[in-house]
Amino acid sequence: MRRDQIQQALADITAESDPALKHLKLASLVSALFRERGIDLVVVGGSAIEFYTEGAYVSGDLDLCVLATKAELTVRLRQDIMAQLGATGGPRSWCVAGLFADVLASFEHVARTPVRTLQAPYGDVRIAPVEELIVERILVSRYPQDYPPARECAKKLVAAALLHEVETDWNEVRRLAQSGAYANWHDVKHLVDEQAKALQVRSPYDSDE
Repeated sequence: MRRDQIQQALADITAESDPALKHLKLASLVSALFRERGIDLVVVGGSAIEFYTEGAYVSGDLDLCVLATKAELTVRLRQDIMAQLGATGGPRSWCVAGLFADVLASFEHVARTPVRTLQAPYGDVRIAPVEELIVERILVSRYPQDYPPARECAKKLVAAALLHEVETDWNEVRRLAQSGAYANWHDVKHLVDEQAKALQVRSPYDSDE
């Protein structure tokens, strides 16, 4: 991207009043600049949940991981890319246009469902699979101890999935929850059933014993 295009994008992001759209625009811009250097990023964690729930859950910052790279992502390269945005901080967390953005390590996942792609103003944004986010967030809500904020986040994401606001492979959710990577099937089924009852919709696990 040319310098003037970056400055126009930053002005647009700064002026944006909708928190979820503001984060999406920043994710689009950051992803575009890293992609130009041969590095594909993916939005993870609470940031991905914010996009899936269209702002019903709002993350405090923007979290991205490295999905694929053709270049060695050195500290210097991270700083050089973020310098184009006038970012402060580093080498993995910066302040850009009044928002905090983290570019973390390689993307760790065990889901068989693909990474999703969202079209955004400055280029595509890649997002972690919703199925793994559901199972992961429910695990965090219970272990190593109860964590109510993670439970509320999980409930919002499950609600969006049950209401078909985001396409979800419920068989993959079950497989992940039953796998050794998470081993939390009881908790996942309980929360999904609970949310389905609250929303007065059919649980995908109604036929399970």
